[in-house]
Amino acid sequence: MLVGCTPHLPETIGRYYDHGYYRGTALPQLLAEHALTYGARTALVHGERRLTYRELNRRVARVAAGLTLRGIRAGDRVIVQLPNVPEFVIAVYALMRAGAFPVLTPTSYRADEIGHLAHVTEAAAYIGPGLHRGFDHAKMVEVISDDHPRLRHAFTLDGPEDSEGIQGTQGGFATAASGCLFFPLSAVDAPMAPERTYDPNDVAFFLPSAGTTDLPHLIPRTHNDYAYQTRATAELIGLGPEDVCLAALPAASNFAFGCPGIVGTLATGGTVVLIDDPGPAEAFRVMETEQVTVTSLTPDVAQLWLDDLPDGEYDLSSLRLIQISGTGHHPGLAARVQPAFGCRLQQVFGMAEGPLSLTRLTDTDHVIHHTQGQPLSPGDEIRVTASDGTDVPAGDPGQLWTRGPCTLRGYYKSPDENTRSFTSDGFYKTGEIARLTEDGNLVIEGRV
Repeated sequence: MLVGCTPHLPETIGRYYDHGYYRGTALPQLLAEHALTYGARTALVHGERRLTYRELNRRVARVAAGLTLRGIRAGDRVIVQLPNVPEFVIAVYALMRAGAFPVLTPTSYRADEIGHLAHVTEAAAYIGPGLHRGFDHAKMVEVISDDHPRLRHAFTLDGPEDSEGIQGTQGGFATAASGCLFFPLSAVDAPMAPERTYDPNDVAFFLPSAGTTDLPHLIPRTHNDYAYQTRATAELIGLGPEDVCLAALPAASNFAFGCPGIVGTLATGGTVVLIDDPGPAEAFRVMETEQVTVTSLTPDVAQLWLDDLPDGEYDLSSLRLIQISGTGHHPGLAARVQPAFGCRLQQVFGMAEGPLSLTRLTDTDHVIHHTQGQPLSPGDEIRVTASDGTDVPAGDPGQLWTRGPCTLRGYYKSPDENTRSFTSDGFYKTGEIARLTEDGNLVIEGRV
């Protein structure tokens, strides 16, 4: 495994293989297999743009070769800060295929967060917008590259040449004063190279932690654990080739990317529809046009949709499931979703670190409205503890600790935080206050 990461113990990995959680196939290999199985089916939709599975896999392979041609090497860490566009999916899979490690970051991050991640990862490159919602990302990267000499490549959705300090467009690229080379992402293309070999227990990509005050820690997700997470969540909701999943939340989030989200939908032959604004007007229009069947929302977005739900203006009858996260602090919201949209609701508690608990489609309304369900995997172990680490009686609130096939054993290059957040036997201290109901459902009540 990549230096700076904490792997599962060999005997633990063996047990996960024995139980069928891990299957030993890397995410780019799975995409190539899906392209063979579902070739002509629509994989991605964004506005008027549509890509079949065959086209998506071919574009991934050619971008991977193009990135290699422009200096990206196996083992490089690359910050990916793209909005909900097909290029996000293509770039992430292309980097993995090239042997590099994508660092998925929300478009809301600015110089402090991006600079911090560039420092921790020793990032070799950045992939993102030039300008997005009025913010000059290219200029931000140009400034950051002054202090990060390893950051010498940037690939942008639109041309960086109009950004202050980035000049001298020649031969398809521009050069910043720091020496960082800026390329238009659309020009990254080369003949496909042979598929590489992968260690499925190695890092596939990084996600940032969701702390609200400190700079984010980095969460290494492996091919095995993420393939399992997306496969298991897809099976749990019966996701299949006829499903259309709307990615309304940021694609770089764990919820939208893999619960089952983009990766899980592509694993089942379904169609992913990408929109960059989750506002109800755009979302409802796209849901009607594309016959969306599944989507995932935060409570705030769900509230916006409920407040603006039109009376017969849009046909949303194709929708069969809404996933919603974090409703524990929004009494009554969950109960309103099902009757308002005429579909099933699934409550989800998830963290980028891997813990994932969900209600089942067969659960009663009471369970769905008032709990966050049960852990995704039979291999997940959870403890609810007092402050001294002893287990509390069933039904009492306490600190949630967990370990399992999708949960990390340590943050990347964060030994001090790992000492605080992980037990010697591998339990992750989530920082959540939770309790278990008599029938084993998890209720999240707050933060430590």
